[in-house]
Amino acid sequence: MLTVDDLHPKAMDLAEAGFLAQKKSQLEDAKMLFQKALELEKQAALLLSKDENAEPTRSILYRSAAALAYHGELYDLADELILEALSGYPPPEIKQELKALSESIIGKSQVPTSLQSN
Repeated sequence: MLTVDDLHPKAMDLAEAGFLAQKKSQLEDAKMLFQKALELEKQAALLLSKDENAEPTRSILYRSAAALAYHGELYDLADELILEALSGYPPPEIKQELKALSESIIGKSQVPTSLQSN
């Protein structure tokens, strides 16, 4: 069985590749890489129980997964992941970052997909 220590580094490698693709204006490749990274990060987050002993790791992984969903243009999923992170015991600074990401999602989701700039 894969562990958080197996999944998280692989997710971050894919995310880094996604940001590099984005810099090169390879937007579809970037989106695909972010979505692949998201799946691994989400798996890692799901391995941790929703209790105080799993924090701050649990909320950090969910924040990371939500950010990857955001970059992969999966805004509804990003919002769900934020809610899951907040349903645990995130420390104040992570809670603040989750709320900021949520505000970014609200800004994106109010613009029709056809009008969003990449």
